[in-house]
Amino acid sequence: MLWMAPAKINLFLRVLRKRADGYHDLISLMQKITLYDELIFSPRPKGIVLNCPGSNLPANENNLVVRAARAIFAYCDYPFGMEITLVKKIPMTAGLGGGSSDAATTLIALNKICSLKLKKHELMKIGSKIGADVPFFVFGNAALASGIGDKLKHLRNLPQLNLILIKPRFELSTKMVYENLNLRLTMGKNNYSIPRNLDLGDIIQGLHNDLESVSLEIHPELADFKKMLLTHGALGALMSGSGPTVFGIFGNAKEAKKALEIIEKEVSGECLVFLAKSL
Repeated sequence: MLWMAPAKINLFLRVLRKRADGYHDLISLMQKITLYDELIFSPRPKGIVLNCPGSNLPANENNLVVRAARAIFAYCDYPFGMEITLVKKIPMTAGLGGGSSDAATTLIALNKICSLKLKKHELMKIGSKIGADVPFFVFGNAALASGIGDKLKHLRNLPQLNLILIKPRFELSTKMVYENLNLRLTMGKNNYSIPRNLDLGDIIQGLHNDLESVSLEIHPELADFKKMLLTHGALGALMSGSGPTVFGIFGNAKEAKKALEIIEKEVSGECLVFLAKSL
């Protein structure tokens, strides 16, 4: 049984404070997009077996998919097992939430396949112990996230976004980015209210990511990729999450496709480039 696990982008991200438990309180507008990992589930008599063909991902407890499967089976005292094949299409350590999405999709899929009959809030509760973004991927396509990302509010009727994503070949450690964030610079700017009906102009105007300045200091070339997107017609551009992926929002699908062809030639293998839409 094939299930698709979508990536996400952060259209807005403010870091409010560091908590005593080491996590950060934040507020973020999160949006799922049409870039997917694939997960194939095959029931087996006992045990959880994970295959990750074509990637160097761990296939043990260090993989969020295994942790999610174990957690939901333990929660329901489920006596049988599952073989899972994870085909990675979402770049890793990219600020796109691929690992969290894989875990959330595992929870949703196993709940359905194994007839566990858990409610969404129960899946989110299990997911919150696996990773901060996992509840969002269970919750819905777009949400205003607060707390450590676990307090979620539905955002409906958002305009569809036509996107190009540029993922440089280098990686950025989320931990390092947060450790280098100067929270004093983000204080006092935390008023963010969502209009009832967000249009494309509201989203473009609201694009902001407190983590971007840290990542730009480490990798100044990220500014070049943003400029490239804007030069080729993006209405706005931003880094997603802790990066290093940057995305541009285009006025329509035709403009995005035209820009993609030019950008792919310009980066010529230096980066991965994706065309996507919001879900």
